[in-house]
Amino acid sequence: MNPPEIITTKRLLLRKPRMDDAPVIFETYAQDPEVTRYLVWKPHKSLRETEHFLFACGEFWRTGKDFAYVITLKENDTLIGMFGLHPMGLKFEVGYALARPYWGKGYMTEILRAVIDWALAQPDIFRVQAFCDVENIGSARVMEKAGMTREGLLRRYILHPTLSPEPRDVYLYAIVK
Repeated sequence: MNPPEIITTKRLLLRKPRMDDAPVIFETYAQDPEVTRYLVWKPHKSLRETEHFLFACGEFWRTGKDFAYVITLKENDTLIGMFGLHPMGLKFEVGYALARPYWGKGYMTEILRAVIDWALAQPDIFRVQAFCDVENIGSARVMEKAGMTREGLLRRYILHPTLSPEPRDVYLYAIVK
């Protein structure tokens, strides 16, 4: 199943990333240690690193393995973050990153709701899930506001290398149909 190349909400547009997005991604959030604090990758040290990431995103789209979107403001096409949609059989797992100036404005909840609505409208998808570090209160609130339920604690589940060289505990959230 291939998701749509564009997803829109009232204020936002999600689209496939392009190589010319690399400088904006690098400058706005990929090198920011606060944005990447709870992510599974360290802040990018160079534009080249961001370019390699975008090349991989393109390859994953082509193979149907993974679907990354850039998040832009509808009104002026400003790139503010990224959203990932990971197919896993009868479910999707999602992940996201948002540049700091756009935190606290409800953008990620708006996007997550739109993606959940699209995903659960698919006949063969029964679940959308995501996880967040137990200290990431902001992300937990986004998922709860989008209608997801905390299902449990996964102990020492994943590396968040900006925080620790050891696996960290995360909360698993999901919504089902």
